[in-house]
Amino acid sequence: MSVATLFANRYGFSDVEPYEIIRRVSEKCVEIRAMKSELAPDWSPEFVAGGFAGHCVNNRAQRWVCSVDVNGEVLRIRLHKDGTYRSKFGERFKLSETPVKFRDYNF
Repeated sequence: MSVATLFANRYGFSDVEPYEIIRRVSEKCVEIRAMKSELAPDWSPEFVAGGFAGHCVNNRAQRWVCSVDVNGEVLRIRLHKDGTYRSKFGERFKLSETPVKFRDYNF
């Protein structure tokens, strides 16, 4: 884990949720806390007819504002032999220098 790594983003299929790293427990374990995220006020999904109900044409252009949530869920994630970080529930995380939020409107 580099010094610049401050965030851990949880990947659940196509959606991504941001967490902040709050403490390094050991070389292979970090404590993280969920962050608040809201859609940026200058972006909204644009839907056209298609798919099951509609298709979001600007899905990959979405922007989110992420902020610290002192009451957010706190988890410990551990580095596994395959190089991935996972929680005790099996959720996958990737460490990053920026928080990432993505909601797949087409799923």
